[in-house]
Amino acid sequence: GNAVALWVSRVDPGAVRNTADVDLLVRRSDLAKVIEALSGAGFIHKNVAGLDVFLDGPNGRARDGIHLIFEGEKVRPTEVLPNPNLSESEAGPHFQVLGLRALVGVKLTAFRDKDRAQLRDMIEVGLIGASFKEGFPDILADRLQFLIDTPDG
Repeated sequence: GNAVALWVSRVDPGAVRNTADVDLLVRRSDLAKVIEALSGAGFIHKNVAGLDVFLDGPNGRARDGIHLIFEGEKVRPTEVLPNPNLSESEAGPHFQVLGLRALVGVKLTAFRDKDRAQLRDMIEVGLIGASFKEGFPDILADRLQFLIDTPDG
């Protein structure tokens, strides 16, 4: 959500949606270092439904926390594509952010309600369009076309 907000803000700051959680793409080999760093900053590490999550204190909620996703791995075995590699990111003004194509791939793969809304935001401001279908597996290209064809959901 934060990556989408950054990309959308480059075109139309008024079209940015807020998000309560943070997804952090990391290398699995760096997990111990990430746990140490975030725990040192006061976050509480939990494993929730097989996912590594950091809560903002003892009363923090997983849905508002920091969620780790691992480069080159699928979040769920049934997903079409694995997560992108860190090399598919670039420097943003405040944090490293996935490149637009990698971000679109992540959102098309997850394809939850909030992912579809964020993809529609990117379509609406002109960041992505039908040309983005090229290079994606057919199922993801079809999902993108569906969103282009149904801008109001």
